Amino acid sequence: MKDNLGIKGKLHIILRDEFGNIKDERLIHNTVTALGDAHVADQLSDHGNAAMSHMAIGTGTPTATALQTELDRNALTSTTQGTAGDDNDVVYIGDWAAGDGTGAITEAGIFNGASAGTMFVSSSFSVINKGAADTLKITWTLTLGAT
Repeated sequence: MKDNLGIKGKLHIILRDEFGNIKDERLIHNTVTALGDAHVADQLSDHGNAAMSHMAIGTGTPTATALQTELDRNALTSTTQGTAGDDNDVVYIGDWAAGDGTGAITEAGIFNGASAGTMFVSSSFSVINKGAADTLKITWTLTLGAT
């Protein structure tokens, strides 16, 4: 018998133009930070740190604790637990409307605050150019354990 409580994650990013047409779509793996690991332990205890509540995008490369050049941070659209065989998944969704978070996006992260806070996970990727009329949706799925 083997215990295995690792955390793995992936982002599904969809960029749409003003008419709803997909301009860019990607599936990218993420990095769980050391602070993110500690946050999971905190949430399983009575320590009481705030739950993850915001997703941010930026134009740099994430450090171990923050986005390098944060462009915009929004409250999460939703946080849900998977069902049936995926009940060890947590799915975070972040949305950026037209005119929000416009720029050459190369990094993203999930945080437990509207500013600063603990960065749970992060990812860097080749540039996604979000124009002023475009919308962006990031669906971030974290899978806990290997069962």
